[in-house]
Amino acid sequence: MELHARSLWLLTEPLHAVCYFDDHCRAMGKDLGLKGFWMGYFAARTAPMGAVEPAAATAVLGVFAPGMVARALPAAWSVVSPAHVLDERGSRAARALRGIDPELEQRAAELLPPLQAIVDEAPGTARPLFAANRALCDHADPVERLWQLVTAVREFRGDAHLAVLADEGLDGCEALVLAAAAGRVPGDTMRQDRGWSEEEWAAAADRLRARDLVDARGEATEHGRTERERIEAATDRLAGRLLHSLPEAQTEAMLHSLEPVVRRILAAEVLPFPNPIGLPHLDEPMPH
Repeated sequence: MELHARSLWLLTEPLHAVCYFDDHCRAMGKDLGLKGFWMGYFAARTAPMGAVEPAAATAVLGVFAPGMVARALPAAWSVVSPAHVLDERGSRAARALRGIDPELEQRAAELLPPLQAIVDEAPGTARPLFAANRALCDHADPVERLWQLVTAVREFRGDAHLAVLADEGLDGCEALVLAAAAGRVPGDTMRQDRGWSEEEWAAAADRLRARDLVDARGEATEHGRTERERIEAATDRLAGRLLHSLPEAQTEAMLHSLEPVVRRILAAEVLPFPNPIGLPHLDEPMPH
């Protein structure tokens, strides 16, 4: 089940992630009158929960500096409603996916039933972003509905990942420092992209060093790499709950159907590698 959970992430995350890297999607915030990409990002990511306040948004997103979130929320809601943001993010993502794969609407007919089944049957307790996104999976447009379903899937894993980080005693900044030290995400840009100051980043590294998770050069120790492996394995275990309701043969058929779609997205080079999501190419081993 854990192996299938990892494959499900690799084969759904690229569909979701067009909303961060496609040019038309990235322009959404500015087009709506918001102050650039990041205000649009925080509005779009949290809009399923309504006009959320920054403290709650910071908690459910997990790895962003509180000040960065507070610069976007609640100010965004004085410019645009959550409902308008949701309409825009879904339609723009669907447009991006159709541009990459004109046959995706036909492929969606095969993909929608199993994805809808696992999303409908998954538990929502203690999974706030998943539960909020699951309530939105009713689009008439099949490509937009497909995007919303894979978004719910990725937020299920994201909620699980944050639960694991919390259980391992890692705060948001520490989790990023460790991921960068292990080569999972690009460390040279991750600090700024998530809003942490140099002082906060250095202090997090010091705390990890005291736990023998990173060394004096800022690289992951053997213990740190083992910890990263534990985090990913535990995330796979919790995320695998999403697949409990689907027979293994149907799970494998769904993953098989997703693969050519994802390969088209990767071939279009919309997603950069390396990337802040920590997503590897399909044929590369996942960094720890």
